[in-house]
Parts: sequence; structure tokens; C-alpha cells
Amino acid sequence: MTRLAIHINDAGITLVNKDQIVYREPGFALLGDDSLTTGFEAFSRARIDPRRIQHRFWSELVTEPLKDSRFAHLSAADLVSRQLEQMWRTYGSGVSELYVAIPSYMIAQHLGLFLGIAAELKIPVVAMVDAAVAATRREYRNAVPVHIDISLHATTLTRLTQQGAVQLERSDVLDSCGVQAFYDCWQNTVAEAFVQQSRFDPLHTAETEQMLVNRLGGWLTEASRGDHVAMELEYSGTTYNASLESLTLIGAAASFYQEIASKLRAIFRAEETPAIQVTDRFARLPGLTEMLKARVGGEVFVLEPGATARGALARCRKSADDTSGISLIRQLPWDQTAVEIEQHTADHEEAGTPTHLLHGHTAYAIGNLALVLGSQEGEEARQITLASDMPGVSRRHCSLLRKNGQCVLEDHSRYGTFLNGHRIDGSSVLQVGDVVRIGSPGFEFQLIITDDING
Repeated sequence: MTRLAIHINDAGITLVNKDQIVYREPGFALLGDDSLTTGFEAFSRARIDPRRIQHRFWSELVTEPLKDSRFAHLSAADLVSRQLEQMWRTYGSGVSELYVAIPSYMIAQHLGLFLGIAAELKIPVVAMVDAAVAATRREYRNAVPVHIDISLHATTLTRLTQQGAVQLERSDVLDSCGVQAFYDCWQNTVAEAFVQQSRFDPLHTAETEQMLVNRLGGWLTEASRGDHVAMELEYSGTTYNASLESLTLIGAAASFYQEIASKLRAIFRAEETPAIQVTDRFARLPGLTEMLKARVGGEVFVLEPGATARGALARCRKSADDTSGISLIRQLPWDQTAVEIEQHTADHEEAGTPTHLLHGHTAYAIGNLALVLGSQEGEEARQITLASDMPGVSRRHCSLLRKNGQCVLEDHSRYGTFLNGHRIDGSSVLQVGDVVRIGSPGFEFQLIITDDING
């Protein structure tokens, strides 16, 4: 009996056996007039023939015809089927069981279609498991784990519980923060470096643009390991060189990094110690894991390549002979040694802790006595009373106070309190520069620090 596991992530569909990764290719399809190719073969033509490229078929798995009238006879389901068929023709011989790690953005409709396609191709899917659960093979003691992975068009953050086993609690998907968005950002930064340093514009032709994109992943890995990256492109018999500081690449992607950090901070509650578990693909984004540790605190753990599929293969077992009874597994036992996380009362320096809440032109001091925000005056000694006609504002909506050297925001409402645009989960630690919003469209408050000596 041969068992395999596959991790569905369109940045790199990954198939593993008990020993190694046997297939890892992106969810790209190249639609020719009389041919259809997928994976790296399609990716290698993505900038040369972009109108024939499709790369959303895994995340938008439906049976409706493609929008391009030239290919209206095809659907996303057809493209998924084609990539699976090409993979299985090479690696599926003699396989009796396939375990599938599924990203949280794939809804029931997607899963049903996937199982139907697999059955049509005679692929023996015997179990499906949430990808974050599959990847988490050990307990993070004294901490709360959040698993982070990045696909072509989204970053997924999954909060997990640990009551005797790892279990899915909630998943948040940032649709604006996928590999494609990062690559579009960084290719322009890299191209500018070549223009300035070697007078060569790799974006001038589709061929050289494709060369740049093909090399970009390796350069990013180099940048994530050092302070700078040396780059080289050869075209028409001439070699062109350029170099970039890693900080330049980090700065170019700052808005994406900040969005991920803000969402992650909103997921953790004030009293919790974060255990941030990231996939190898996510960790290759230069400076991002270091920024998350600095902004969020706790510890960061980087998984090895293929970890999600390996976790599914090692811990899932066939539950029934009838594949029609397959359901999505959201809980699995651990099979690796637990990690003890050292608890810290405060992960952020005192200098980064806000001293005041700014509303309009008035700054309200944040101290050991709670500062309450709401639409109705209460018995609290310190309160900011807001207009009662603003939708989504409770009478006693939220409060701020200093606790254990930190500035803590607590939500008391049924409408939610938002930190930098993301709804917090009960409470959160605030930092200088944060923006708190309550209501819709709402009131906004900025967190600032003042110099008491100079007023």
C-alpha cells in the first residue's frame, strides 16, 4: 500500500511520500489554442503571454465558464482537473491512499468540486484535513499558536487551540497579501536597481521581464539570509549586474507587512504569549518574520518545506472505504515533542508604549485607572462620552489602561472594536501609532506618546 499527501496551496501545490517532496509546482495554467499546460511550464510563460495565463482557478474553484471568451469552453474546475491529471499521471502509479491538506479559504462548494474531480480522475482521496492543523505537529506550551501561510493571492492566519490536541479555532484571510502582490511590488524595485546600476531595463521586453520573475524567488531567499542581495541577468550575450540592500526590499513591501502584522496583533489577546508558526514559503519573504516578532512578540517557528503535507501523511488515517463520507478534519493529535515557551510580562519596550489617546484635538492620558469609551456616561471616573447617534457604538464600548507595563485595549461591546482596521478578539496590546476605531463609519482614536518634561 502506497500513501501520499498533498497540500493545496496554489503558490506551490505540494505532493509528498514518506521520504520526500515529489511534486511542488504553482497553480498556473497556460491556455493554448490546442493545448493546456500547468505548473512551472505555464509559470515560465506568465509574463511573455499573460493573456493566456490563469492563476486563480484553485482559489476560485467553480464550474462557470472562464470570462475570456476565447476560452469560454473551459472553467476553473477544468484547469484544476488538468493540473491534478498531469501530476497524477507522473506520481500516482500504485498509490492507494491520498490525504489532502486544505486551506481555510476553500469553502464547502470548492471541496465538493475537488472531490468530484478526484473521483473522475480515479485519485483515491481518503481524508481531508485543515492545512494549519496538519502543519502543527507539536504543542506550544504556555502560548497560543497561530499558523501563517501565504498563497498566490492571500495570506492565511489560523488561530489554534491546544486542549489535548491541536484544533482549528478561527481563520482569517488577507486577500490583498498574496505572493502575486509581493512579486509585482518587488519586480519593480529590482528593475529600478538594474536601470540605475547597469542601464538595463528588464521590464522593457516580455522576455527579460520573465527572466527577472524566474530569478526573483532565489534573490528573495538570499535577501532573507543577509543584508544585501547580488543580482545578475544575462541577455543577448551581455551580463548585467545590480545589488540591493535587503532593507530596500523590505521597505517596498512595508504596506503588506504592516497589514499582516496588524491582523496578527488583533488575533492575540493582551494576556496571551504568541507562538507564531510560519511555513517555509512565508519565511522566505525578507525581514517579515523578524518584523512580526518585534511587533507582536512571543516566538516565531519556521516549518521545513513540505511540512503541511508531511503532517497530514503522518497523522491522518483512512476512516472509511466510501469516499463519499469524507469530511474535513479540524483536529489531530500531536506526534512531535512539545515546546516550552518562556512567558514574558511585556514583549515591547516601555518607550513604545502609548501614554495618551488622541481624539480630535484632545489627548487623554492612559493610566492605571481605565479610560472608558462609550455613548453613555457611566459610573467610571474617566470616560470619553461619544455621540449616541453613531451606529455600532455601545454605551460602554471599550476601555484602555496600563497593565504590566503595557497599554491594553479591552472590548466590552457586541459590535466590535477595531485596531488598525481589524476587529480585536476581546483585548489587545496597543503600540504608538495605532489607530482604534469604534462604530460605523465610526470614531477614530490615535495612540501617541508625549514628553512629560517638555509638556
